[in-house]
Amino acid sequence: MTEAVFRETTAEPRTQAVPLSHLSLELGHLYMEDFEAGAGHLRRHFARVRPWVEAARADARDRAGGKRPRVSTCFLVDDYFARFAGPADVVPLLLAEAERAGLTVDYLARESGCAVTGKVPVAEAVAARIVEEPPPGSYGHRPPTARTGWLANGVRSPTARAPQAMRKATAWQPPTETAARRHSVFLDVELWNDGADGARLWSCPFLAAVWQLARLGLLRHQGEAVFAAEPHTGAAFPDDWDDLPPLVRLNPRADPFAAYRTCSVLPNRFLPVEHAVRVILDQTDVDREALAQVAERSGREGVPVPGPVTDRVSYVYYEGA
Repeated sequence: MTEAVFRETTAEPRTQAVPLSHLSLELGHLYMEDFEAGAGHLRRHFARVRPWVEAARADARDRAGGKRPRVSTCFLVDDYFARFAGPADVVPLLLAEAERAGLTVDYLARESGCAVTGKVPVAEAVAARIVEEPPPGSYGHRPPTARTGWLANGVRSPTARAPQAMRKATAWQPPTETAARRHSVFLDVELWNDGADGARLWSCPFLAAVWQLARLGLLRHQGEAVFAAEPHTGAAFPDDWDDLPPLVRLNPRADPFAAYRTCSVLPNRFLPVEHAVRVILDQTDVDREALAQVAERSGREGVPVPGPVTDRVSYVYYEGA
């Protein structure tokens, strides 16, 4: 006798789809020292960014087969590691200097939203999806990332230990990159550290990796999309960062925030951080349904995306600030 199984449709797992642009173009980050440097500092930044924005738009147009590409711009403000001024002071200045350079910021994001968005522990959820690549020849001597908060792209040098009686000390060995090409570029990335009070502080590279996943439309929590943009009503910006949504749509005519590919135009001081971001993304088990949705939609548009998530991410670095 076959037993009938009844299941409510609402109990079926569902992965929410998100609208996608062709390109998410990041116009920069803003840290406390950038704001303290004044309007002239931001003015110089946007002046350096503008030519590369035009080049990125031209590349997006070529990838779209000559059609008008959907390109959205975004800007990330660090309100996680240091609180400075407030949105009422920072945002109007930021937008005014971008406009002076002929640029439009479509979306403004708070870095603290990459740690927690509403009641969703975004960073914690991404950390749970990290799958370390076992380097060839490793024997599990190194504690797992979940315990240490460190993630490497290979094997670090063995720790020197005092030799036991009648045994020779272990000879020094260099660190090795797992996917090295002739020579290794070994990187060991700190993802977080825990304070004496037990509070976890996520690292800048890890939050930047979460930011990239958000821009690629690949973040989900229990099937629901994370980092949904809230439109700016046109009212004055609040005095406190906590009163500003994690992601704000400043331009009502903007293309979707998330995109098939991302490009970030940044000062070259960000290069080490973004190298770490790529190491993290390479070892993150991204939501399979979200990946499938992007692949299906981009293929239908005739603009297929690379399989590896890191290959969807690009950068332009300029000298200075």
